[in-house]
Amino acid sequence: MHIPAAFREDDPATLRAIIRNARLAQFVTATAKGPIATPLPMFLDPDEGELGVLYGHLAKPNPQWQKPVLGEALAIFMGADAYVSAGWYPSKQVNHKVVPTWDYEAVQAFGPVEFFSDANRLLDVVSRLTDRHEVHQKAPWHVTDAPDPFIQGQLKGIVGLRLPITRLVGKRKMSQNRSAEDRAGVAHGLAESSDPLDRAVAGMIPLDGK
Repeated sequence: MHIPAAFREDDPATLRAIIRNARLAQFVTATAKGPIATPLPMFLDPDEGELGVLYGHLAKPNPQWQKPVLGEALAIFMGADAYVSAGWYPSKQVNHKVVPTWDYEAVQAFGPVEFFSDANRLLDVVSRLTDRHEVHQKAPWHVTDAPDPFIQGQLKGIVGLRLPITRLVGKRKMSQNRSAEDRAGVAHGLAESSDPLDRAVAGMIPLDGK
């Protein structure tokens, strides 16, 4: 990922927050026949290793886990994003030398991947993933709500993955390279959008330039 200095994000807490808030990751591996990518939910265990460990699972028929991985695997997490209209820049009125762009957050996590089929480990991963996404439900569903023989049967259809993170690359492109006036224009334009995600990005634009 190309990261100009103005957009580099190295704060561990910020990177972990982007990973936590991402609903779906892109899990990518390189193979002798080319790259393979699978969209899937993953969770970060920050207490394992120096940078944490990512967990998830694939359907057993998915060929990604069956093909030898070349080098490290990659998990891509996208945060908030929004289209930025060139018309929001006050500088447009000066020389019209402006173009639209896109503001966004992204984190790339690299590391060696381990695939596993142990039922106890799979149950732990599935339970933690479920609890993470059910927490905001009025009546959270738990894996233990289903009959154990049924769950054990479901576990036979998946393969777990463990990715100890060796490198984290983060980018927060939030118009930091624009003037204070242009940043204020972007924030105002996004705040007036009917899209809640646009309005969320509006609050991320650094009006103080930092």
